[in-house]
Amino acid sequence: MKHLLIVYHSKSGHTARLARCVSAGARDPGIGDVDVRVRLAREAGPDDLLWADGVILGTPENFGYMSGALKDFFDRTFYEVEGRLRPLPCAVFISAGNDGSGALRAIRRIIGGYPLREVQPAVVAKGEVTPEHERACLELGMALAAGLDAGVY
Repeated sequence: MKHLLIVYHSKSGHTARLARCVSAGARDPGIGDVDVRVRLAREAGPDDLLWADGVILGTPENFGYMSGALKDFFDRTFYEVEGRLRPLPCAVFISAGNDGSGALRAIRRIIGGYPLREVQPAVVAKGEVTPEHERACLELGMALAAGLDAGVY
């Protein structure tokens, strides 16, 4: 059994909507032995990361950056898992009022130190969440879970 951790923060509900799509994709009936754990960023901790075989991170774009709650998750877990965490495949989704580039850049800088390696293109949902954004997040969750299930990651 592989373990996929989805950690996200949402204030307006847009990122939560995307997280539900990511989770639904990861739980696709065609994917075999992958246990999916969804945590709000403020509730996720080091034990969740140590449990995981893969991670998907979600955040709204706040002031051109990731949410404070996702940054807090990184702050609360980095040193606690340092040297204990094997390289994990990772993906990112962002609900952006602007272009999401600042949030994505900041997340990429941090995940490089964990070690998390981005294995799927990030989904950046600009503006209101659309069915296309939802589909992209469904596919993101499905792709990472299927890769874990198949032993690709």
